[in-house]
Amino acid sequence: MRVSMYSVLIFLIGIFTLASAFTIFHQNDGKVAFPYKKAGLTERQAAAHLLSRFTYGATPGQIDEVVKTGIEKWFMQQLDGSLPDDSLNGLLNKYDALKLSNKDIVAQYPKNAVLLRMAVKDGVLNKDSVKTDRKEYRDALDNYRKLHGLSTEQELLRQLFSQKVLCAAYSKNQLHEVLTDFWFNHFNVSLTKNQSAQFIVSYERDAIRPNVTGNFSDLLLATAKSPAMLYYLDNFSSVGSNDQTDKKLMRNVAMQKPAKQNAGLNENYAREVMELHTLGVDGGYTQQDVTEAARILTGWTVYPMGAYGNGGAVEKLVERIGEDKLPQRGFVHEGDFLFTPNRHDNGEKTVLGKHFPANGGYNDGLKLLQMLAHHPSTAKFITKKLAVRFVSDNPPPSLLAKMEKTFNRSNGNIREVLITMVSAPEFWSSASLREKTKSPFELAISSVRALNAEIDQPYQLYNWANKMGQRIYAYQAPTGFPDKAQYWINSSALLTRMNFGLALASGRIPGLKIDLAALNYNREPESAEAALSVYSKIIMPERDLSATIKQLTPMLSQTDLAQKVAAAAAKATPADSVNNSMIPGDDNSKKHKTGQVSTLKNNPMLAQVVGIIIGSPEFQRR
Repeated sequence: MRVSMYSVLIFLIGIFTLASAFTIFHQNDGKVAFPYKKAGLTERQAAAHLLSRFTYGATPGQIDEVVKTGIEKWFMQQLDGSLPDDSLNGLLNKYDALKLSNKDIVAQYPKNAVLLRMAVKDGVLNKDSVKTDRKEYRDALDNYRKLHGLSTEQELLRQLFSQKVLCAAYSKNQLHEVLTDFWFNHFNVSLTKNQSAQFIVSYERDAIRPNVTGNFSDLLLATAKSPAMLYYLDNFSSVGSNDQTDKKLMRNVAMQKPAKQNAGLNENYAREVMELHTLGVDGGYTQQDVTEAARILTGWTVYPMGAYGNGGAVEKLVERIGEDKLPQRGFVHEGDFLFTPNRHDNGEKTVLGKHFPANGGYNDGLKLLQMLAHHPSTAKFITKKLAVRFVSDNPPPSLLAKMEKTFNRSNGNIREVLITMVSAPEFWSSASLREKTKSPFELAISSVRALNAEIDQPYQLYNWANKMGQRIYAYQAPTGFPDKAQYWINSSALLTRMNFGLALASGRIPGLKIDLAALNYNREPESAEAALSVYSKIIMPERDLSATIKQLTPMLSQTDLAQKVAAAAAKATPADSVNNSMIPGDDNSKKHKTGQVSTLKNNPMLAQVVGIIIGSPEFQRR
């Protein structure tokens, strides 16, 4: 039977429809017992559900491992996040930037504008040459960079993307990887905000990752003080307007900000910390609360990082006072964070009915963030976001009430909230099984995990997630990527996802090695129909696949399917996804579109079958 590409698309859209007692955690012994049997699930089905929610997808044989460990014990191990990851660490060792401090990254991976100032100061370049001969200017700048042993910002970002792929694909502590992604998205910063890009490595590593299962208030404070967030939402430049403010400093600050802005109060972070990070849009705050909170957070800025780094005015201020005298002058210097009393609004403030007396300084900012972290609206907002991520797009109110109660009782302990969630009957109900849709990144990683792929060029998977509509670390709005099916799925997305599946299975993605025969113990199915049945069960274990197999069977006889899907996907225009462009200024993009294709010679019939399974709507569910 021949099937037109239009029919394939209609078929994909048609079958991609998603259906829309907490006494189990015993405080006396700390044990958990999951009520999956009451939901009619076997232990293996329960293990598959846990893997679909708390990992980037099951690897071959992993359900057996979870059952052998015990599903409750496995989940607690994942919460602890302390399983040895020697193999992953070995892969990451070649990415030197991942261990550098922000100061070292700024020095080793300078932006072009900073590099130009260095070259001009050293007499290597004349500023006027920038306007005359662009090629000569670029070549001279590149030679200067190499002479001083410096790297490009594009290389820094490439390492960031590669480690993201490798950690997601190979880490044994999968829940911590999933939570790192979740909290980064919640406290979103974007490399598209030029000043933030260099600090994202440290932001994820030092502010997000260590706090993913701890107290929410600690996570909130760590993100608030990170240079990535301070630059992304402009709080680094927010200055108070009282009479004690250093007027000369304010003029200097104005010079380092974009021309269209004026030195003074900036409300961007104060608004988003209420609307997106804590209380939620319906959290009960007013515009006056935003303004007052912004006044409290004036003076929260970034410690200067070298003569060519950001914050020239602050650097001069620190030099003028002297590092050793900063504490006695009311400054607070912690790592890359600096509180400058000269820029702080010293007047009285009131936020959400709470009075902050005059001259509270840095401590008022701490009190504000603590108040927001423990507010009832925050408990409601945060627990719902967790439930949407791990349960369903529309989690039941009964589950939300349990999670909210635990959040309030535990002072915002994320670990306890997650235990409450997974111990609740609602988590295991039929209404929650496979009711989430994979994002493009989740699809890419779950595919290579399901096929036991060897990843030699992780950047290739970043590129494919980008093509499918998710440019990691680059969502411009502070909301982060939406976490609901309708954002990711449209006709263009379905074609591109099928294109990815077929490209992956046929070995057309450079730097990925897949042995399809080994997945079935080197037993080759007798026919395409047999292969579809066998490999569907391998790739999507513990599911009723009868309807899926029936729906996919007509595609088996389609000749040149991979080429036709690729052509259709190339013509489609992403309707609801983010900008799919390469990294700005990445002049090495061609390098990442070529490379060594897998030398494994997978059976073409088998490759088409597996590609159809990976691109199928059923595999998009988790």
